Amino acid sequence: MIQTSVTPFKHKLNSPLTKQHITVLQVNLGKRCNLACTHCHVEAGPKRIEELSPEICEQLIEIICAFPQIKIVDLTGGAPEMNYGFKYLVEAAKLAKKEVIVRSNLTIYFEDGFGDLPEYFAQHQVRVVASLPCYLADNVDKMRGAGVYDDSIKALQWLNQVGYGKQQNLILDLVYNPQLAFSEKFSLTPDQAKLEQDYKVFLQEHFGIVFNNLFTITNLPVGRTKLHLEHKKLYAPYLQFLESNFNPKTVENLMCRDQLSVDYLGNVYDCDFNQMMNLPAKTREGENLTIAKLLAAGSLDLIDEIQTAAYCYGCTAGCGSSCGGALV
Repeated sequence: MIQTSVTPFKHKLNSPLTKQHITVLQVNLGKRCNLACTHCHVEAGPKRIEELSPEICEQLIEIICAFPQIKIVDLTGGAPEMNYGFKYLVEAAKLAKKEVIVRSNLTIYFEDGFGDLPEYFAQHQVRVVASLPCYLADNVDKMRGAGVYDDSIKALQWLNQVGYGKQQNLILDLVYNPQLAFSEKFSLTPDQAKLEQDYKVFLQEHFGIVFNNLFTITNLPVGRTKLHLEHKKLYAPYLQFLESNFNPKTVENLMCRDQLSVDYLGNVYDCDFNQMMNLPAKTREGENLTIAKLLAAGSLDLIDEIQTAAYCYGCTAGCGSSCGGALV
């Protein structure tokens, strides 16, 4: 057991971290992926086979249709597109007038059987949030594998060709992740607005690529990032670094406040990071939640207090971090 001398996150707050009215349903469809990125908190990859079952997919569709309060259905993985139920969930959510987000690694479009995805996304007006951890090739390939940058560029050009980043209803966002640390010279994510401009200028000048927004996301010490930090004996120092940069102004905007995160087995969590660390959401009575229990109760608002852990400092350091980028 690695000792970490950080203040328990809940002790850092002046009051319990409470759930607000749920408006976002984030679904992790499974761990199948064509890539095995070094920073992946899901530890997804080509050899993983865990994915959604038809039964859980049906329950998710039932929830999406039953609760008008859900405004956004956010599909992630693995490569969400590779896992069972992806298109069923997209089409059910669009039929129910929800905004649908797909968190895409871009390279999936070049795998056998997935070449229809850019056109499919455009047809259903899916918002594409695409991982591009840097605008320079060397940094991307180090994190995600040789040749990933070139495929990502081709995929972004393809998305532009079908209207993404150009038409009002076809939103294309990119995600920046920092490089993994190899020493105690840790740094927070750069200023989001300035880095977005750098990305836009570089990608336009070199490749004619346009996109809507850049989201800067901190590497949380979860999954492969945690394993890397432990291997380099940097896990405790990194947590201490994150705590030392705690910004109380981020707390009001944390993504866990109005979101439910669901895994491929139908278990409910406050966020995707808690999901990967097997820290389930709890009812007021202390019971673990599942989507079956939500359906039986006829309510999404069964959680009073959000489950927290030391890695929550990653979402509250500096300008904050979330699936939608900086928080303040």
